[in-house]
Amino acid sequence: MSDSAIVGKVDEFGRALISIVLRSANEDASQSIEVWIDTGFNGDLVLPQQVIEDLELRPSGTLKAVLADGSEVALRRYTCTIAWFEHQRELEVVANEGEYPLLGVGLLLGRDLQVSYRTGAISIS
Repeated sequence: MSDSAIVGKVDEFGRALISIVLRSANEDASQSIEVWIDTGFNGDLVLPQQVIEDLELRPSGTLKAVLADGSEVALRRYTCTIAWFEHQRELEVVANEGEYPLLGVGLLLGRDLQVSYRTGAISIS
């Protein structure tokens, strides 16, 4: 793969974090955000509702999901563009009421994720 690596860090709480740039569908607004890599989430991206409102993302429907505790919920979906390995990629994100954006396995497929809890280094290539 000719794309360069995305690097990040493990914070003092053990969270694997990287920064990504998101843009609204109309591309008027963009925002760099720090996301928590969540390998237990098989989707692409979960964003707090406040980030979705700040970027004025376009709604695209709802999705039924099963949470870690086994409960089923309906989550709102929105469309945005992410700068991902030197390319612009349009994707649907899921809204939540939490405060942490989560990057899931959907964006990691076909990539190598290396996390060192010894050095605190993260690399996605």
